Amino acid sequence: MSPDRVVRHGLEELVKAPDGAAAGHALTQRLATDSDTVERDLIKLVLTIVELLRQLMERTAVHRVEQGDLGEEEEERVGMTLMILEERMEELCTRYGLTMDDLNLDLGPLGSLLPRDPAGR
Repeated sequence: MSPDRVVRHGLEELVKAPDGAAAGHALTQRLATDSDTVERDLIKLVLTIVELLRQLMERTAVHRVEQGDLGEEEEERVGMTLMILEERMEELCTRYGLTMDDLNLDLGPLGSLLPRDPAGR
């Protein structure tokens, strides 16, 4: 039995309805993995988390600058670090054939995971 079939079978067993029917068949279809896309999907997930953290750090830095909590040198260093991180994110997305929009997960009625910045990314 192939690894994909073992995973599907195991998932079907976990989500069986009380009457014994495989109620989770649709669920197992959505969770079915393709060995060719696993690496890309994992990279997409990791980059999504990194982008979320990058945006949070950027907002925190802007807030600290507006409050006057940072000296000129600190402002310069934080700004440069955030610019470099953004460039690296774009490079990694390009390397794995992703766009920044690919990282913005749709959370259904809650909207998208990542807020859009003023630059429209």
